[in-house]
Amino acid sequence: MVVAYVGLGANLGDRAGALARSLELLAGTGGVRLLAVSSCYETEPVGYLRQPDFLNLVAKVETNLSPRQLLNAMLAVEADLGRQRGLRWGPRTIDLDLLLYGDVTLNEPGLVIPHPRMAERAFVLVPLLELWPDAVLPDGQGLSERWEAIGPAAGQGVRRLAAESARIRSAIGTRPSP
Repeated sequence: MVVAYVGLGANLGDRAGALARSLELLAGTGGVRLLAVSSCYETEPVGYLRQPDFLNLVAKVETNLSPRQLLNAMLAVEADLGRQRGLRWGPRTIDLDLLLYGDVTLNEPGLVIPHPRMAERAFVLVPLLELWPDAVLPDGQGLSERWEAIGPAAGQGVRRLAAESARIRSAIGTRPSP
C-alpha cells in the first residue's frame, strides 16, 4: 500500500457538491482508501483569470493501485461528473490531480509525479500542508519552506471556508483532519 495525495478543484456549478461527490467516487474505487481530507479553500484562478473562483482541497489516500491506475481512476471520476476538457487552466466542474504517490518520481506522457507545478500553487500547498505539515518531495525539498518563500507573494488568494469544509466532510462521513 502506498500513500498518495490528490488535489481537487471545481469552479462551476455546485462546487462543494462536486468535491464531495468526487471524494465519494474516489473512495468507492477498488484499491483506494480515503484517509483524510483537508479543509476546503476558495482560491483565485491561476493562468486564465476570466473565470469564477475555485474551491480546492487535498485528499490523502492509501492505494494498492499503480500510479497510472490511480490516475485512470481519477479521470473516470472526472468523466462521471461531466468534466469537459477545453481551455487549459479554464473553468471546470471538477479537476483531480495526482500530486504525490509515495516517494515515487515519474515522468511519463500524461503523468508526472510529483505534480510539476504543485510547489508553485498556493491552492495546492495550503491544503497539502494542512494534511502533511512536514511534506517533503522525493528530491528532499520541504514544501513548508517553499510556501514560506512564495506565500502571499504568489498572488493567489486562499481563504479557508469552514461551512463548505463541514458540508464536504459530512457528505463523505469523515472527521476533520488533525
